[in-house]
Amino acid sequence: MSKVDFQKIKYYTPSSNNSSPITVHADLCIYGASSAGVAAAVQAKRMGLSVAIAEFGRHLGGLTTGGLGATDIGNKEAIGGIAREFYTAIGEFYENKEGDGTQWTFEPSVAKSIYKQWLEEANIPVYYEQRLSSVEKTDSKITTLVMENGSVFSASMFIDATYEGDLLALAGVSYHVGREANTVYRETLNGVHFGSPNHTFKAWIDPYQVQGKPDSGLLQGVTDVPPFIQGQGDKCIQAYNFRICLTNVPDNQIAFPEPPNYDPEAFTLLARYMQAGVWDALRLHKMMPNGKTDLNNYGAVSTDMIGANYEWPEGDYVTRERIFQEHLHYNLGMLYFLCNDERVPAPIRKEVSQWGLPADEYPDSGHWTPQLYIREARRMVSDVVMTEHHCYKYTTVTDPIGLAAYTIDSHNCRRLVIDGRCVNEGNVEIPPAAPYPISYRAIIPRGNECTNLLVPVCLSASHVAFGSIRMEPVFMILGQSAATAAAFALEANCAVQEVDYVQLRTRLLADQQRLEHIK
Repeated sequence: MSKVDFQKIKYYTPSSNNSSPITVHADLCIYGASSAGVAAAVQAKRMGLSVAIAEFGRHLGGLTTGGLGATDIGNKEAIGGIAREFYTAIGEFYENKEGDGTQWTFEPSVAKSIYKQWLEEANIPVYYEQRLSSVEKTDSKITTLVMENGSVFSASMFIDATYEGDLLALAGVSYHVGREANTVYRETLNGVHFGSPNHTFKAWIDPYQVQGKPDSGLLQGVTDVPPFIQGQGDKCIQAYNFRICLTNVPDNQIAFPEPPNYDPEAFTLLARYMQAGVWDALRLHKMMPNGKTDLNNYGAVSTDMIGANYEWPEGDYVTRERIFQEHLHYNLGMLYFLCNDERVPAPIRKEVSQWGLPADEYPDSGHWTPQLYIREARRMVSDVVMTEHHCYKYTTVTDPIGLAAYTIDSHNCRRLVIDGRCVNEGNVEIPPAAPYPISYRAIIPRGNECTNLLVPVCLSASHVAFGSIRMEPVFMILGQSAATAAAFALEANCAVQEVDYVQLRTRLLADQQRLEHIK
């Protein structure tokens, strides 16, 4: 039986970057092989462009192939174009003959096989282990991406399809990290946010190493910080975790291993929560085909490693590797803890022990997903900033390039102590009025900053609006629309800010993008 190989579960391995540098030129260079990057590449090729994808690691498809198999939809009718083609291809693979033929739950390996097939059929190259080092510009135009190993990628147009916004930052484009104060965009849900009924502590949990004694120190996972006031801005971002693919099929199961340097005290908070009578850490455990699951965070203490990711958005690669490993050890360590620690009630140990890692997933990365769930990092600040006003349709846009429909969804950003008890803060779950349009100007920088870059993932949005937009189908939609605009900008020899929107809209509709919600 296969075993988890921890040496293969890495975000960043400098020694693997010793390959000879290469020089690549294309009409369009896409940095990031996320779902948005794949959709953009396919659309660009359909429009006659030469295209190259430069990917930081060795993973294709981002979160769509990285464990997020229970698609966050909001409203299926808002999803068109290449995104819908993907979910139709999923339906065809599983021979889903019901309804419209789409399927929205799937195994990671199946999603990856579809993306690989698309790229191979379109003859689109993906250059892996290309770690961006610097960006060369002439005036306001990017000319070249220089990688850590000396490789050079030049193009006339560029798309930043990363979850972190690394290209936009190095290109000198304005961005924001953290939660804006409500006063910035006159919102009501931004900034520090108490009062959510979800993913909060349902019992009084003492935060101290020795209960009742503050001078004994805090448990791991709890911070001693000021609560601040509702709506106040800060640099905190919503928690990360891994979307974990598990299986209960014994013949395809790897038992949860003990991670290196495993520390059971890291899970004392969870132990106290269970001992208080609350067991919900694995409640958001959605079944996928063939006995597999997509495990996500649920409740006050689960897979989200609250407060451990603040350095990720602007961190260097070594910093991100440390944070990646901390999340790996926390998530896999939690599963091992739940199966083996005597503090865990016996029925829970028995329940969790039914599950294991699937031996037929992620063979190249030790049977664990290489994709950390980067729920939020940098967000561009451009001429149009999507806010909660757009989500509620209080404000509309004149240049839609796709629809978003999911709940305004921020996971918790802090776990702190108030009056001697643990409190989670930052969770927001408010449904939008209906599917709402995303502005073209939200995926392009200000004209004086960069004229040949499009940003479909780290687009211009406030913290709370991004919480609704940040779903994989929407990233595919925006990737397709970004590539379409890039092609028109090349054809007209103009800046992305000068693309004829009427022409863009006409092509998007012809390609089955959905730009308006019809009740």
